[in-house]
Amino acid sequence: MTTEPKRTPERTPQRTTEAPPSSSTGQGPSSLAPNSLAPNSLAPNSLAPPPLPPLLAKINDTAVGFVEHLGQFGRMTWGAVRALFERPLEIRSTIYQMESLGVRSAAIASVTALFVGMVMAVQFAIGLQKFGGMEYTGRIIGLSFSRELAPTLTAVIVGGRIGAGIAAEVGSMAVTEQIDAIRALGANPVKKLVLPRLLASIVVMPVLGAMALVLGFGGAMLICATEFGIPAGFFLRTALSSVTFMDYFSGMYKTPFFGAIIALVGCHFGLITRGGTEGVGHATTRTVVVTSITILIADFFLTKMAIMFFPSR
Repeated sequence: MTTEPKRTPERTPQRTTEAPPSSSTGQGPSSLAPNSLAPNSLAPNSLAPPPLPPLLAKINDTAVGFVEHLGQFGRMTWGAVRALFERPLEIRSTIYQMESLGVRSAAIASVTALFVGMVMAVQFAIGLQKFGGMEYTGRIIGLSFSRELAPTLTAVIVGGRIGAGIAAEVGSMAVTEQIDAIRALGANPVKKLVLPRLLASIVVMPVLGAMALVLGFGGAMLICATEFGIPAGFFLRTALSSVTFMDYFSGMYKTPFFGAIIALVGCHFGLITRGGTEGVGHATTRTVVVTSITILIADFFLTKMAIMFFPSR
């Protein structure tokens, strides 16, 4: 009798699932650093803004530069106002600037006013002659010169010369580091350089405006007497009868404001001059342009104020 061997039960192989690699191996999604994510998965706020179009970028740069200039200009103006109450007063320097800015500008102001008066007389006399109203030439020229032409035209013409001279002088000191030397010595450059020119310009502009008014009257009266047969006495009487003191004052009160604009603009562009002699040239050119435009803009608002507070009869 034979015995069969015992069969051992077969074991089915168990499938073992491999565990994901641990984070210590540096593999797998759990080991990715935050900075290694794809660019598309970043938040929208973390992306750099797209560049502006060239036209908008230029407009933005111009606006930012304009605001910066206004800030620097305002700070310099406030410094000049504060320096006015500090001792010692720059009397000698102010008198020198009055001679440099006022006396040396008398020739160009005189020639400009004389020939503008002649041109105005020719234009108005010919125009009024067609309607038989030549006797009104003196009245029109008197009012136009008193209220507008004498102060504004003189400020534009003389302001170009004065402003360019101030910008060139102060700009040369800036590029040669003389202004830095003034600060190193403990002095205030605004008090030493800006305040004397500001006071001198405010003082001399009313004088130049009054002189331009007289010479403009004289040139117009000369042309009317020699070319159109209007007697000089009649021209003068009609002009003075139509011009009141309020007309004269409404024009002349603008001249101190124009003088302050000329001096402050010239000093501003002179103080920020950089780049050697080329920078001085750029500062001078910008001063002439900005001075002329600013005077015309200020003239509009000052004229509105004059009409409001000093109406003609």
